[in-house]
Amino acid sequence: MSKRRILAAMSGGVDSSVAALLLQRDGWEVIGVSMDLYDYSNVTRDREGTCCSLDDLYDARRVCDTLGIPYYVLNLRDEFRREVIDPFVREYRAGRTPNPCILCNEHLKFRALLRKADELGAEGVATGHYAVIRTGPDGRCRLFASPDVGKDQSYFLYSLDSDRLRRIRFPVGAMMKEQVRQIALGAGMPVYEKRESQDICFVTDDSYTRFLESRGISEDRGRFVDREGNFLGNHKGILGYTVGQRKGLGIASREPLYVVAIDAEKNEIVLGSDGETFSGVAAVAAPTFVAGSPPGEEFRATARVRYHHPGAACTVRATGDLLEVSFDKPQRSVTPGQALVLYDGDEVLGGGWIRCAGDSRS
Repeated sequence: MSKRRILAAMSGGVDSSVAALLLQRDGWEVIGVSMDLYDYSNVTRDREGTCCSLDDLYDARRVCDTLGIPYYVLNLRDEFRREVIDPFVREYRAGRTPNPCILCNEHLKFRALLRKADELGAEGVATGHYAVIRTGPDGRCRLFASPDVGKDQSYFLYSLDSDRLRRIRFPVGAMMKEQVRQIALGAGMPVYEKRESQDICFVTDDSYTRFLESRGISEDRGRFVDREGNFLGNHKGILGYTVGQRKGLGIASREPLYVVAIDAEKNEIVLGSDGETFSGVAAVAAPTFVAGSPPGEEFRATARVRYHHPGAACTVRATGDLLEVSFDKPQRSVTPGQALVLYDGDEVLGGGWIRCAGDSRS
């Protein structure tokens, strides 16, 4: 009887390595696959703390050798540029603050790799994400947050629908991080103490501004203004600012000032008080839902407006291609360009991209 075959997405880190190990122990025929996403040949600085570097590919190969499984590297640079880097640049040009990791998960890890799984006769793809997939009584696959709250990555996975979840495995998703490291140590894996990836992989010198300038976005000085449009000073270029920012503004004021909005068309940054950084409502574009559709035209949920946001109770109204999210209590720094992800308890309902936020609840 032949083994069931699955692709293991190997990042070179401890989580994906243990995921592959657990699948192998569970009787799967595991094929290790890494994605070559970006040209790092001219990068000389230490890349520790990122993902997808040349060192990471080397570590992934070492792990696969340790497990005795085949290992392949897929050149997805063109797809990565088109689906992740280009939208990242467009969002910054529009004055928004994007989250490229969500696009990478959707378009590369769980679209391109599933296509490769089909080519290789594999049932699906496994990763080292901290999230949980369960099958409901109706046969649909549902997505839940990891019990390891500090490591939970369900926020980044909201765009996965039930059909794709059926072909995905998260072997470490219900585990605690320390358990994962202990398994790696016990198995003699060379990456058991490796640092986690935290930086955006294609910003290779820790400067968003220099990266964006290299992609043709010029940094022009502009005006700081208040809500009424009154001149407060000059900024150095909108790329260096984000909603909610307080430090580094260089504006003298009796009261602390914060970035409350960015107007890319006018090249203006709106400053205001701490209270003005809170929003009662958010408009969310391009929504998707795990079940394929929202629970209703109006429903209650908990919204996370950024990755480490604790979540806020809200009422959601679905109107065509937009969601209107009304928070029970105004939330700080609801930032255009970030994802807003909706939960029912620890279950992921879906989400979309924040387009604007404000005070009105009408």
